[in-house]
Amino acid sequence: MSVQERKERERASRERLIVATARELAEQQGWDAVTTRRLAERIEYSQPVLYSHFRGKREIIGAVALEGATEMAAALRAAASEADGRRARVAALAHAYLEFAERNPAVYDALFQLDGGLAFAQEDTPEPLKDAFAALLETLGEVAGEGLHPALFTELFWSALHGLATLTRAGRLLPEGAEERLDLLVERLAVL
Repeated sequence: MSVQERKERERASRERLIVATARELAEQQGWDAVTTRRLAERIEYSQPVLYSHFRGKREIIGAVALEGATEMAAALRAAASEADGRRARVAALAHAYLEFAERNPAVYDALFQLDGGLAFAQEDTPEPLKDAFAALLETLGEVAGEGLHPALFTELFWSALHGLATLTRAGRLLPEGAEERLDLLVERLAVL
């Protein structure tokens, strides 16, 4: 292995450490607790080293969001692939989405609430974000209904899931109605 290859591998390793540490800190204490100073202390590197990888917190949030989008896409596909039948696939996808949001609140915030400097629904949207949407579209596109564009239907269904995730997390919805709300969403919105 050349010196250059070793340096590139070490750099990639440091970058993964920064992202993992930021994610861990955000999940434990919230994104306000994620500062470059605190990250530098936790990873035992100087702030200039951290800045050599990311220009600031915004880029770190973006890196966490991209990692989270990859994980979300995998979780959605796994859930849908294990279900049999259109209704079961849509329900499994919806459950997986809400479970991901509940288990990973800081990552979910990085994806959908915070400014990570990422473009959504544009030509320059990063591939992990496109793939997360594609994971939704793969299942939801088949239940869009006649005459309705599958991507448009997917956006609408995704918006409803996001609303459920956000309102539930904020304590705005009664916990005992969670299953009924999800059943209504699946039954009334999707053409099964």
